Amino acid sequence: ELDEHEGLDDAALKEHEEVTKVKNVAFVELGPYQMETWYFSPLPKELIPEKGLIEVLYVCEFTFQMFARKSELRRFQSRMPAERRHPPGNEIYRNGNLSMFEVDGFEERIYCQNLCYIAKLFLDHKTLYFDVDPFLFYVLCEVDERGFHPVGYYSKEKYSDVGYNLACILTFPCHQRKG
Repeated sequence: ELDEHEGLDDAALKEHEEVTKVKNVAFVELGPYQMETWYFSPLPKELIPEKGLIEVLYVCEFTFQMFARKSELRRFQSRMPAERRHPPGNEIYRNGNLSMFEVDGFEERIYCQNLCYIAKLFLDHKTLYFDVDPFLFYVLCEVDERGFHPVGYYSKEKYSDVGYNLACILTFPCHQRKG
């Protein structure tokens, strides 16, 4: 049986439970999908209202920029050129309507940090938020006439002394269980 808290001593486990016991975001809206979140994420303080709970966090599916209001997201996206409606970085694979982008955490720090904040809402033990520089992020997207829409991602260390370089993998809940 897998112990998701393996490696945590009593003090670390208590701290983890204290910090993560209260969700700070109820729902995330990413493109046409609104997903109920599962866990706490240490989002930037300017997004958190005084009451401490964001009912819906609006996320630009092309940049992972986060907004407290849908009107802010719409205004942001209305100014976005059509040719920027994809993850930054290099498209390294395409087959039909699926595309994979390689994004360097050092070169696209804000994009990757925001991706980590959002991923933390669905992963209990995600610890990477700020130090994204030593990682490459691979973002899988569905492609249509509006742009490239994220399905999920994985990250890996650029250099690993022990040969274990896969750091994190997530399929957004709205795309899970599709076979």
